[in-house]
Amino acid sequence: MMFQSIPREKRNVIVLVLVQATAGAQMPIVFIVGGLAGQSLASNVCWATLPISLIVFGSMTTAPWLSTLMQKFGRRTGFWCGCLGGITGGLIGAYALVIESFLLFLVSGYTTGIYMAANGFLRFAAADSASAEFRPKAISYVMAGGLLAAVIGPQFVKLTHDQFVIPFVGTYLVIIGLNLLAALFVLFLDIPLVTGARTVANGVRSYRELLQQPRIVVAIICGMVSYALMNLMMTATPLAVVGCGFTANNAADVVSLHVLAMFAPAFITGHLIARFGAEKVVASGLVLLSLAGITGLSGISLYNFFGALVLLGVGWNFSFIGATDMLISAHHPHERGRVQGMNDMIVFGCVTIASLSSGTLMNCSGGTAASGWQSVNWAMIPFLSLAAISLLWLALFRPRSGRPAGS
Repeated sequence: MMFQSIPREKRNVIVLVLVQATAGAQMPIVFIVGGLAGQSLASNVCWATLPISLIVFGSMTTAPWLSTLMQKFGRRTGFWCGCLGGITGGLIGAYALVIESFLLFLVSGYTTGIYMAANGFLRFAAADSASAEFRPKAISYVMAGGLLAAVIGPQFVKLTHDQFVIPFVGTYLVIIGLNLLAALFVLFLDIPLVTGARTVANGVRSYRELLQQPRIVVAIICGMVSYALMNLMMTATPLAVVGCGFTANNAADVVSLHVLAMFAPAFITGHLIARFGAEKVVASGLVLLSLAGITGLSGISLYNFFGALVLLGVGWNFSFIGATDMLISAHHPHERGRVQGMNDMIVFGCVTIASLSSGTLMNCSGGTAASGWQSVNWAMIPFLSLAAISLLWLALFRPRSGRPAGS
């Protein structure tokens, strides 16, 4: 009864935070384990991170139809589909490790991509029933739910990676339980559908028309760059840490602190957006991402890995949440299925390329883990330049398109 007495916009945020904390814990797990397990199964180490790339590719191909599904049948249905994808991916992944099948492990990765696509829509769902004033804070609070995920995921890796004769089987079984719990929380989500009458009355712009809107284009570019670079470095980190002489537990600690850095700032990011504007927050995030690359290039001590990944996490938080708020403020509510699906397809498409490049750069450029790590960090420069130029272009392009913020 007490829960029901909370206003809907805040009640939904609480539910989404719980979903983020449970289902979201799968993300650090698969990023820690995917490359290491893939390295043990693949016949060529250059393909070690291909399972992670398949997760992101699965997200890219899932996002459009999943967004349409949510537009027609509601967020709850879409998030249940995501939990089902996570459960199926966990089952297939565990079996693939038992029979030592790299091909089946790739299938597990693709299926897990359904989970990742759904998890990406949590930030949009936070804004659906929120007022204009509360919207950036709602997005930030839901992203902050990843703090628990950052703790839970890596700790489960430490506890379960060697509990069975075959490494990481227990970890994939934990993934199943996390998604079952998240599916239970989704039951309490209460986000109304956009009525069909309003959709017909207002009309939905074509993809071409949407991509002619400067604010939408820049939001997509900044979201794409921030997520792709985060994925590029995070995917390579476990391989780099272990390859430079440290342990798998050290790698888990580095990724854990990184994920904490990804979500901890979310408690203030919404307030910063409300005060200074999304564009300035995105720009700050890009500066931090640049500093992450510089730190990564400056050495291969454990402190360098920790420092680079913390900067990477905070930079991603500012730039990605800021880009999300920019996107939401540039389209009508009845267009969210089309716009958000298009956005995440493009974002995850770029992230797929980054993930594929990560394994290639780490294992097939220079011959050592140290030189591979250097290549990963150098690769950030052109993408950061693209995002910075697009933001500057938007600042000079005064006419704003799409719906006004908060409408």
